[in-house]
Amino acid sequence: MTDVGAVLPWLVIRQDDNGNRYRVGRYATKDEAQKIADGLGGNGHKQLYWVERLGQNGR
Repeated sequence: MTDVGAVLPWLVIRQDDNGNRYRVGRYATKDEAQKIADGLGGNGHKQLYWVERLGQNGR
């Protein structure tokens, strides 16, 4: 059994207009996660996308 958190520690998080937060994906590097977040953020909607490292904010 592998520890996926150690292999994919970077999360892309989305927050919708109502303040609900969702995990979009998990990635091996911060750069990879940031590239995904940047690509999703330009769709003209009010959702926010950002990158967090697993373990931040009590997760």
